[in-house]
Parts: sequence; structure tokens; C-alpha cells
Amino acid sequence: MTTVASTPSAAGVTWDLTDLYAKLDDPALAADLQTAQARAKAFEQTYRGKIASLTRADADLLAAAVREFESINEQMDRPLAFASLVHAAQTDVPKHGALLAHTREQRTAINKHLIFFELEWLQLDDRVADDLAADPKLARYRHWLQHKRAWKPHYLSEPEEKILDEKAITGKAAFTRLFEEITAGLRLSLAGPEGTSHLSLQEALAKLYDPDRDLRRRAADAISQELKKHSHVLTFIFNTIVLDHQSDSNLRGFAHPMASRNLANEVSDTVVEALLGATEKHFGLVQRYYRLKAKLLGLDRLYDYDRYAPLFAEMPPCDWPTARRVVQESYDAFSPEAGAVVRRFFEQSWIDAALRPGKRGGAFSSSTVPSVHPYILLNFTDRLRDVMTLAHELGHGLHQYLARGRGYLQCDTPLTTAEMASVFGEMLTFRRLLALSPQPRARLALLCSKIEDAFATVFRQVVLTRFEQRLHDARARQGELSAETINHLWQTANQAMFGDSVTLTEGYAWWWQYIGHFIRAPFYCYAYAFGELLVLALFQKYQHEGAAFVPRYLELLAAGGSDAPHRLLARIGVDVNDPGFWELGLALLGEMVGDAEALAATI
Repeated sequence: MTTVASTPSAAGVTWDLTDLYAKLDDPALAADLQTAQARAKAFEQTYRGKIASLTRADADLLAAAVREFESINEQMDRPLAFASLVHAAQTDVPKHGALLAHTREQRTAINKHLIFFELEWLQLDDRVADDLAADPKLARYRHWLQHKRAWKPHYLSEPEEKILDEKAITGKAAFTRLFEEITAGLRLSLAGPEGTSHLSLQEALAKLYDPDRDLRRRAADAISQELKKHSHVLTFIFNTIVLDHQSDSNLRGFAHPMASRNLANEVSDTVVEALLGATEKHFGLVQRYYRLKAKLLGLDRLYDYDRYAPLFAEMPPCDWPTARRVVQESYDAFSPEAGAVVRRFFEQSWIDAALRPGKRGGAFSSSTVPSVHPYILLNFTDRLRDVMTLAHELGHGLHQYLARGRGYLQCDTPLTTAEMASVFGEMLTFRRLLALSPQPRARLALLCSKIEDAFATVFRQVVLTRFEQRLHDARARQGELSAETINHLWQTANQAMFGDSVTLTEGYAWWWQYIGHFIRAPFYCYAYAFGELLVLALFQKYQHEGAAFVPRYLELLAAGGSDAPHRLLARIGVDVNDPGFWELGLALLGEMVGDAEALAATI
């Protein structure tokens, strides 16, 4: 049996945040907050009352105002970006939490002087606003100006917006921070033949990929027990966040809880429902695959803790140097330009991969601000799947880095296309790993690992979205929900996907409690399914078009959020508004399962 080293190979791989600020008490951080405050006050004095009364002849005035508005926003958010990264890297250090709170509070104080600008822009007559947005002098900001107008029915008065912005610090932001500190601080006791070990949640989750079934079962039990132990406070946090979202949706006049997310993602309710429905119709594919996996593992019954078990116990772990080399080669082979950007992340310490107590779980790429560069956090455990996580986050990083030229207001994309480059990077790396693995057993293991990752990105994220919908609906109808009620909603949503191919243990009912997207960004999850199925279609175009596809793809990434996703994607021949579009990616997943079945028959 192969085991992972007790000291993962990414130990010491931490990021260098000095491109943002040199240290926690860097005078430059305080100066940025102070200067941004002064600039915001001056901005308000200069432009208050003028934006709502703009005429078609005032393009110069509006362009100057938007440029200054963008610059102030970047300056006031740079300290918060730094504080958020510092806190994520080690949530259990009080001064990190204090800095995060301070920068949030200061940002809110500064933003009070800027809120009027967007509200006055919304008050402007539609015909005047349309003409101004179309003026060549505002071409750089056209989409931002136009999309802001889409929010017009959902903004409140300026005093109300200021109150909501200020109260968010002691509301959702406070509960989100509490959730992150609780989950990052979890310490699980894992009893074994050699005694009891104490693990973080991320370390325990990594055990679910171990070939030792008893270890997987014990790790799953430990996770369940620890989550149940904290269920009182975590259930309260979930109830509070859901109620806060419900309150915000009602105040802003959204028709349903997902409406604000769909508007932010620039995607219609119809398209989202088509995505969810098409995916659910293929749940049988998930069940077909897991029946194959049970057969390959020689198990009569597959439990939830068996889902990620490696097919072959002798599969080697993958250390950090190997992961770095494989991912780098994958991007280099696709595009030297993309490879050069990825190399900077490694060489200039823009990645934090080491495991340590108090570090936030999961992985992310933070775009920070366009004048600096993105930073990546992940928890590298020497598993082969961590290679895919690294490729995924570097895809985000590449996207964010290339889009910096669009400026602070338009560099970030909606969540639906935010997952595009990350999943594409996974596909590049998967193909590279396959090419390096000629043996049938190794190829089958890689193929099954990719299928499981794709299922987690498509089917599981749809399940999470359906769970969220039912959670929000139940909270609105029934009031505060008990942990047991939420457990039932969770088990029901998951069982629909697995059918009788996987048996969900009683303890698995508690596992909704550690999923941060439910807290940080309600209804985020369907964006993963959108991105995965989109990329499966894009990758087929790449395979068909070859090198001609590469520059158009990189141009798409560099466009950032400068236009609506459906218009940007139309430039490379993709129509996400076609209800049948999702079947393309789902069909490819079916082919992958068929390939796994055929390959398994030869071993």
C-alpha cells in the first residue's frame, strides 16, 4: 500500500505578499486608506448632483468621473485584498483577523462617499444613458456602464444603500468570517493502529483518497463527528446567512433567491434552468459510472467514503516538484505566452500551497488589483488530484492576469465564465498526464480520476444548487431550520444523483456544514457546472481547430468582463443561449465513461 509522506512536499511553499504591502503594519497600507478617503470626499464634492443631470454632450465629464471612481476603488480595495490573503493563510492569528476587520471598516467608510455615483447614473434618463455609454470617449467602460443599468430596479435610495453597506460588516461579513475561522480551526481525532492523530479538516478530507478503505471510513466518521459537534453554531450561521439573503432579495425586489446571482452572472433564469435540468436528466450516467467503480474495487456496495478511492493501491503519490513540472509543461505546450505567465506564479512566489493549522480550506485564486497580480492559495497533500487543483487555480490566475488591462471595473468576469479558464487548464493537464502514462492501468486510473473530477464539477454542483434552492425555500416557509431538517434536504438532494449506486452513511448528512460557497456566495455553485460543460465544448473546438484556436482563446481571457459572456463567447462560435448546448458537454462525459468501461474490460 502506498502512503503519502507525513510531511507533504509543498512544505515551505508560501506566497510573498510584498507586491501588495511589505508587512502587516506597512505605512503604505495606512497611507492608501487615508488617501483613498480624501480622494473619495473630493470626488463626492466634485461630482455629486452632476451625474444625474448629465446630457449627451457630457461624455468628457462622465469619462473623467469613471476613471477617478475606478482608481479610488482600486486604492481602497488593495488593503482589503492584502488583509484577506493574510487572514486566509492563517485564520487563527488574532492580528490577522483584526487587520481584516479594520480594512473592511475603512473601506465601508470610504465607500460612503462613492455610493451616490452609481445611484445617480441609474437615475439618468435611459436614452441619455444609452447615448453616453455608446460614446467613443467611454468605449473602455461601455459594458460596465450598461450592465450597471440592469440593476436599476434593485437599488434602494442612497441613505438605505449606505445603511446596508455599513451593517454588512456586523452582518453577513461577520458571520462569514466566523464560519471560516471555525472550519479552518477544526481539529479531528483519527484513531488508528498506531494511536490517535489530530488532523485539520483539509487533512482529513485528503484521507478519502487513500487506498485503505478502513482509513477512509475512519476519516469520514471523524469528519462527521467533528461537524456534528459544531452543528449548533454552524446551523445558526447557515440560518442567518440564508435569512440575510432572503431579506436582501426582498428589499431589492428580486423575484426569487437566485435572481441576483443570475443578474450578476449576466445569464437568464431560462439558461440556468436549462443547464440544471439537462444535467439532472443525465444522473443515470453518474450511477452507471459508480457501478463500474464498485466492480473495479471489488466491492458489493459503495459508500460515500468510497467515491474517491483510487482504483489501484500501488498508484504513486505526486510531490510538489512533479506537479509543478507537469502543469508548467501543459500550459507551455498549449501556448508559450500562457506558459510564461504560469511560470511567474512559481518563480515569484505567488502561490501558497503548504499545509498548516489555521489555514483556510479549499483553494482559490485572488485577482487582488490590476496594478499588482493574482495570488493563489491551495492545500497541497501530495495526491494526484492536487495536480488538477493546481492546474485549475493557475487557469484562474492566467485569466485574471491577462484581464488586468481591462482595469479594475471590468477585469473580473461573471462567475459563469470565471470558471472557464480554470477548467480548461485542468483539461490541458489531464491530457498531459495521459500522454505520460502509456500503461492501461495508469490510463484507467487517470481517466477515472478525471471523470470523478468532472462529475464533482458538473453533477455535484448542480446537486449543491438544488440543495441551496430547497434550503432557501424551506427557510422562507418554515422559519429557522433545525440541523436535522437541513440534513434531510442534503441527503435527499445527493441521493437523487447517486440513486442506488452509492450508499450515503448517516454521518454524511452533516457534510453540508463545511461548504463555504453557501456562506460566502449563495448560488455560486452552478457556475462550476456552466464552466465545465462550456470547456468541454471549447476543448472540442481546440482539438478540431488546433493552433488557430489559441490566440482567439487568449483574447477571450484578456477581454475579462468587458462584455456580456454570451457576446464574448459568440466571437469563438459558442452559443450558450441554445438550450441544446449543454448536451454537447454531457455527451462527451458519456463518451469518457464509455472509454473507462472499455479500458476496464481489457485489464
